[in-house]
Amino acid sequence: MDKALKDKIEEFKSYRIDKPPLEIIEHYRKELQAIQDTMEIVQGRWKMPIIALLCNKEFRYSELEKGIPKITPRMLSKELKDLEINGLVERKVYDSIPVKVSYKLADYGYTLVPLIIELTNWGLEHRKMIMKR
Repeated sequence: MDKALKDKIEEFKSYRIDKPPLEIIEHYRKELQAIQDTMEIVQGRWKMPIIALLCNKEFRYSELEKGIPKITPRMLSKELKDLEINGLVERKVYDSIPVKVSYKLADYGYTLVPLIIELTNWGLEHRKMIMKR
């Protein structure tokens, strides 16, 4: 763990020293609500993998379906719609026969890149830790 992250963790933990539990809860109420809001948008098994793929390129629906193992067509459609509603993904329909539909990350969706990087780093470190057991 790098020094900057350790410092952030210590700063986060420092408030709770010698404070009653209800005061701590009240102090972090806005942060807890922000976490809940974020989780409602990105929670689930499939949204973050979809976003991570779309960070790299525009994909057709069938390419996303092949790129995300075990996702059902119905679930992929639902998750893409949810992400589109929340302004994270853009859907483009081409006037062609057959109809071609592609998806790309919206500019706003790229604000999740730091979160994706941190989740990836944490997951890699966690896997290493578990494998050492």
